[in-house]
Amino acid sequence: MALSGLDIYKQLPKTNCKKCGFPTCLAFAMALAGKKTSLDKCPDVTAAAKQLLESASLPPMATITIGAGEKKAEVGGETVLFRHEKTFYHPTAIAVSISDNEQNLSVKIERIKKLNFERVGIMVGINLIAIKNDSNDLLKFSAVAKEVSQKLQLPLILISENPQAIEEVLKNISQLKPLIYCATEKNAEQMFGITKKYNVPLCVYGKNIEETASLSQKAISSGIKDIVLDCGSRDVAKCIRDFTQIRRLALKKNFRPFGFPMIAFADNIADASTYITKYANILVVRMDSVEEILPLITLRLNIYTDPQKPIMMEPKLYEIGKPDAQSPLLVTTNFSLTYFTVAPEIENSKISSWLLVCEAEGMSVLTAWAADKFNAEIIDVWMKKTDVAGKVSHKKIIIPGYVSVLSGKLEDTTGWQVLVGPKEASGIPKYLKAVWK
Repeated sequence: MALSGLDIYKQLPKTNCKKCGFPTCLAFAMALAGKKTSLDKCPDVTAAAKQLLESASLPPMATITIGAGEKKAEVGGETVLFRHEKTFYHPTAIAVSISDNEQNLSVKIERIKKLNFERVGIMVGINLIAIKNDSNDLLKFSAVAKEVSQKLQLPLILISENPQAIEEVLKNISQLKPLIYCATEKNAEQMFGITKKYNVPLCVYGKNIEETASLSQKAISSGIKDIVLDCGSRDVAKCIRDFTQIRRLALKKNFRPFGFPMIAFADNIADASTYITKYANILVVRMDSVEEILPLITLRLNIYTDPQKPIMMEPKLYEIGKPDAQSPLLVTTNFSLTYFTVAPEIENSKISSWLLVCEAEGMSVLTAWAADKFNAEIIDVWMKKTDVAGKVSHKKIIIPGYVSVLSGKLEDTTGWQVLVGPKEASGIPKYLKAVWK
């Protein structure tokens, strides 16, 4: 059971020294109980109290890092069952599997390199590569893992139940911090030893959630902190039930053996989509084509976008085509969907233009106007910040048709001639061709 703030407070030094960043020990205890800080912030806690309070200082689900460097993948760390309760923090890490028996490895690698896309201004793609030891050849497994890591520069999952095969690979690439898959009831002690020796994350695999919990507890007891859970089921419906139960026990009951991210395996888009929605932290797929991966990445982006924080564009002056001093100047807000609706229509007009994107806290045009986040004064500020007067010579600005009411005030504020554009982005090409000569 999780300790209450008062239970934690009883174990603290009660000096109110403020070294932890909180005004009192009680405030620190309440924050610790709410998983908003960590016990190591208190320098004066006794060893006995530290041991007692260790579980209270841990988050309900650990954040596990796979890989090293800029492309490392962080998974887990979630605090709620449903996105609307707060937010989800770490999107499902998608791994494409490669067999060490791959007939044409170089072709496979080149195909995987193309699985990165730009979506609403964000670069998205796969996160991991899962290397499967299908050959049962230790040296071949190691050679393929090394080649893939060098050519793709993505974190690895090493899939083998043979501890010797895993260790053979780790001799060369342990510094890359791959995820070991997996420890079972049969090989647990050997896998635990290898994990601690090379300091890498470990996945435990049980035939059911009871066995998974047992293996997780054994790993914790042996001193392993970076654990990933495989509940054992490959039936989608049963796996989702198990995932839901594991997540509930971790978040609601603070059941420590389940306080780790979960991994799932999928052979098709339907299964993969289901796992992304409920509650796979790592998803290993066989698919490696753009047509199969792009829908999954789009789904993931939609689910893991913070509903309280819309995706925003950087507010600045954008060039559409190759505009010059005589090119039209349009203005809009920094809601990404608005930008990626407006910009293509400007391109369709075949008229190179300037597009001024103003800071509006990621709101759409009408919403920002209603919230007074997109008005004449704000547009004037961003016109000056981006020096539009130094870019164009005609002193004309085109505003969205839905906020035509701004035209008079904007003319008075800026001294520029304000043209009212179409209400819908689809009308931009026809409008520019008719109005801009």
